[in-house]
Amino acid sequence: MEPVNYKDLTQAERREVRLKYIELQNGLCMYCNSDLTKPVPQSILMKSINWKLFPKGFLDHPIHLQHCHKTGLTEGAVHAYCNAVMWQYDHR
Repeated sequence: MEPVNYKDLTQAERREVRLKYIELQNGLCMYCNSDLTKPVPQSILMKSINWKLFPKGFLDHPIHLQHCHKTGLTEGAVHAYCNAVMWQYDHR
């Protein structure tokens, strides 16, 4: 799948792209490589998150469509918590 510009997508299109990434990733998180329907691995949960950095409701949806904040291009599907780790620790 070719990456697409996240900002150009409607909510419905983001959902479709997220579902396509989930399919292409065989249901695994792009970041931690564990099942997206299962809890985040303990090794990831051990990373402290400053929730003040994130918008209200950030964890309301368990699977996020990860995109690069520099290019705007989609990268894959991730657990919501993994997305927070990527944002805070990896600046992605």
